[in-house]
Amino acid sequence: MKEAFIVDAIRTPIGSLGGSLAVVRTDDLGALVIRELIKRNPNLVAEEIEDVIFGCANQAGEDNRNVARMCGLLAGLPWKVGGETVNRLCSSGMASVINASRAIKLGDGDVYIAGGVENMTRGPWVISKSSKPFGTDVEMHDSTFGWRFINPKMKELYGVDGMGQTAENLVDIYKISREDQDKFAYWSQMKATAAQKNGRLAEEIVPVAIPQRKGDPVMFANDEFIKPSTTPDVLSGCLRIKRWCCCCVGGIG
Repeated sequence: MKEAFIVDAIRTPIGSLGGSLAVVRTDDLGALVIRELIKRNPNLVAEEIEDVIFGCANQAGEDNRNVARMCGLLAGLPWKVGGETVNRLCSSGMASVINASRAIKLGDGDVYIAGGVENMTRGPWVISKSSKPFGTDVEMHDSTFGWRFINPKMKELYGVDGMGQTAENLVDIYKISREDQDKFAYWSQMKATAAQKNGRLAEEIVPVAIPQRKGDPVMFANDEFIKPSTTPDVLSGCLRIKRWCCCCVGGIG
C-alpha cells in the first residue's frame, strides 16, 4: 500500500462573521488558495492532479452544487482535473484530507488538493416551496447556522440541538465551570497571539485582496478573531447569560 504525505498547506486568514471577508465569494476564496498552492510549488504539474476535494458545510448559496469543482476551474486548473465536495458539517475539511489520503493509499491517484472552504457571512436565506398552489406551509431559514427544514421524526428520535444548545448540555452533564471555560479561551487566545507575533501563522496564510469602492484593494492578511489584549476578566463578562461564546474561539467569514 502506498504512503500519503502532505506536501504543503496554506489558507486564507480567518474572518469574523460580517468581517473583512464578507464581500468575497466562497468559490473565489477556494480558487485563490489553489492558485497560490500551484504558485508555491512550481514542480507540481497541474495535469497530474487527480482531484480537488473540498469540504463545505453550507452549500446553500454561492457554494452550491460542487464548489470544489468550481474552485478548481476558477483557479485555472485543467478541466480534466476533477472536483468533489464533502459535507460532514464542521469536520468537512478534515474529512476531505482523509478521503484524499485514503485514495492515494488505494492507488486511485498520486496527487490531490484537499481542504475546505466556507464563508458563513454569505450564507443565504432559504425558502421552501409550498406543497400546493397558494399554500401556507412555506418556511424561511437563515442558512448560516443550524438546522433548517427539520424532519419531525429526527427531532423526536434524537433531538436537533444546535452547537450552542449542545454546549449548554455538556456544561450540565460534565459540570464544566464558567471559570474553566474562560481559562481555556484565554489560553487559546494567547497561543494564537504568540503564533501571529512570531510569524508562524504568516507562513501558512495567503492574503486576500478586499475590493474597495474607491482606491486600491486592501490586503487582508491576519486572522480577525485573535484578541491579543483580552484577559480572563474580560472573557468572564462575555455572554454572561449564556455559558458559551463562539466569538472567543473564531469563525470563517
